[in-house]
Amino acid sequence: MGDDHRVVVVTGGSRGIGRAACEAFAAGGDTVVVASRKADACSALAAELTGRYGTPALGVGCHVGRWADCDALVETVLDTYGRVDVLVNNAGMSPLYGSLTEVTEELFDKVLAVNLRGAYRLGARCGELMAAAGGGSIVNVSSVAAVVPDPGELPYALAKAGLNALTVGLARAYAPTVRVNTVMPGPVRTDIATHWTAEFRDRVAAQVPAGRVGEAGEVVGAIRYLTGPDAGFTTGATIKVDGGMAWST
Repeated sequence: MGDDHRVVVVTGGSRGIGRAACEAFAAGGDTVVVASRKADACSALAAELTGRYGTPALGVGCHVGRWADCDALVETVLDTYGRVDVLVNNAGMSPLYGSLTEVTEELFDKVLAVNLRGAYRLGARCGELMAAAGGGSIVNVSSVAAVVPDPGELPYALAKAGLNALTVGLARAYAPTVRVNTVMPGPVRTDIATHWTAEFRDRVAAQVPAGRVGEAGEVVGAIRYLTGPDAGFTTGATIKVDGGMAWST
């Protein structure tokens, strides 16, 4: 499959890594579907992408933690463009909490739903469609938390570990024509980073061998590689973009 004029769906697409991915795909000539909970933000970015790059783009409101929303997103993309060539499961959340016993059932279920359940449903739906159409690529955006779980984000870490397993399962289910891979970022400078405390920044600098946080574009570079022709023999893989953090403890 070539790298031009594909239909690319990005969840969590209106902010952070997702937004940077949408911009990169549009700049490369792809048709981009921006999906997130905030429909207005998605539509605004889609209009911006079309205006800047001249490529078709569509904004769709979708709460990926809800099965029905995932199905509706797939149907909207099919009705509009007739196919899905690339899916980037990027939507995620990690709310703050106190002690582990203070984690409520509601918080736990919400984190698992947004980070894992939605990726499962969208991966299964889009993987099946891609296989029937003769090919496609799925990238799941995980986190080093999956392999270096911190007590302060344990439900998130559990969900991301599940996402890593999902990658392998989907890769085997929809082989040989559909490739499914994981990008596993470490701390990345996005809009969320504006809320990082000085203590957290110092801790990151100490934990990451690269001595800094990553940039969204560095993660997007890995996503672009995995969805492009140079990664034609890569499936079921996990690529760390973490400055060496996962091996530093």
